[in-house]
Amino acid sequence: MTVFWIVAGVVGLALVYLAWTYNRLVSLSRRADGAWSDIDVQLKRRWDLVPALVETVKGYARHESATLEEVVQARTKATQAGTVPERGATEQTLSGAVGRLFAVAEAYPELKAGQNFQELHRSLVDVENHVQYARRYYNAVIRDLNTLIEGFPSSLVASASGFSPRAFFQIEEGERATPRVSFDAASGPAGTPG
Repeated sequence: MTVFWIVAGVVGLALVYLAWTYNRLVSLSRRADGAWSDIDVQLKRRWDLVPALVETVKGYARHESATLEEVVQARTKATQAGTVPERGATEQTLSGAVGRLFAVAEAYPELKAGQNFQELHRSLVDVENHVQYARRYYNAVIRDLNTLIEGFPSSLVASASGFSPRAFFQIEEGERATPRVSFDAASGPAGTPG
């Protein structure tokens, strides 16, 4: 009779562990979905700002059409990317194109001094900061989820339940950052002292 209770206890503990692991996987998966949604919202905000930025610069820098086209094409590719790694790559390309657009703006003091351009720049910097925070949270959740999926014995529950590791959202820090443009006449390019 004692053996029965020992076996029942072990089976009961195993069932509790399986249920806890499954629920943890579901919880982390939902948190990852929510975190990705936060990133997606910020990226869409940036996508919405890019056409206004292009139009503002276009008024001053008509002969810079190649740079303006590059920004528009990069935005289009970013909006069409499907997977998380594809989104990371296209967002990196878009960040680089926007950075080059800001570099073009350096040659036009009237543009840099314009209120529309300054507001767009501040908005883009704000969005980039929000993307950075959302990306950190998303990647932390994905790290926890992937650790649970790949660890033993939880990997048995994960594979039986159809959970698989997810990709991190990677944007190289140097490419991701919006260039800092100074609107002070005493400054040199990119906000460095003149």
